[in-house]
Amino acid sequence: MSTLQNFIETQRETHPILLMTHVIYGYPTVAESLTMMDTLLHKGVAILEVQFPFTDPVADGPVIADACHVALQNDPQLGQCLKDVNELAANYPQSKVLLVSYLNPLLQYGFKQLRIDMAPMIAGVIIPDLPVDQKLLLQPLVDTSSPGAIDPIWLIIPNMQASRIALVCSSGQGMLYCVSRKGVTGRGGSQSERAQLQSYLSEIKRHTQLPLALGFGISSAEDIKSIVGLVDIAVVGSALLRAYQTGGIEQFSAKVDELLAA
Repeated sequence: MSTLQNFIETQRETHPILLMTHVIYGYPTVAESLTMMDTLLHKGVAILEVQFPFTDPVADGPVIADACHVALQNDPQLGQCLKDVNELAANYPQSKVLLVSYLNPLLQYGFKQLRIDMAPMIAGVIIPDLPVDQKLLLQPLVDTSSPGAIDPIWLIIPNMQASRIALVCSSGQGMLYCVSRKGVTGRGGSQSERAQLQSYLSEIKRHTQLPLALGFGISSAEDIKSIVGLVDIAVVGSALLRAYQTGGIEQFSAKVDELLAA
């Protein structure tokens, strides 16, 4: 069992659901993005995903995509991102941090160097545009023959064929990220989707014992409460960015409190 999976399962012994939150490195500035991360970790979110911005974030909705474009104007560097995040996360060993990046910046960086520079505090990586069929690219990250293996977090989407779900589940480590419906992040679904969601998650659970995170469209404490018992982790991203854009770090902080209260 990986360190990330063990952490999630241990936390779940005393929490009905865990909160995973999302910050874009460099938005609106590097310093302000680090302040957002520090706020989240200080308040006790279980898992923080830090997205390194990319020019064409195809899996993201307009809030996150626009934030990525702003962040890119600050010329963020992946090496400095990993250094900054490691230094910050070292102050909060009670939480786990994941890296989110599209494939191109990671290929340019090199997966061998990425493993070295993600250590010791970044436990996993989410690469939205990397299909599981190409998982051998990540062998330098997952190799357990030396310390510091990194968990690749694979995505599962609605209407994925059962055989494909089984393939993703068999390749999973640490946890699986379940997209709550087709589409992009940041657009809430209707109440009528709940039965479909339960069926979708049940199919995934047939193939794995890994912890499940559910994201895309979760924006409130009520949303989180509605999925208690269905998954282990609720993922919130766009709603936090909208809170920051509306009222700065004060409203961002209040939104975090609301979500954690669920």
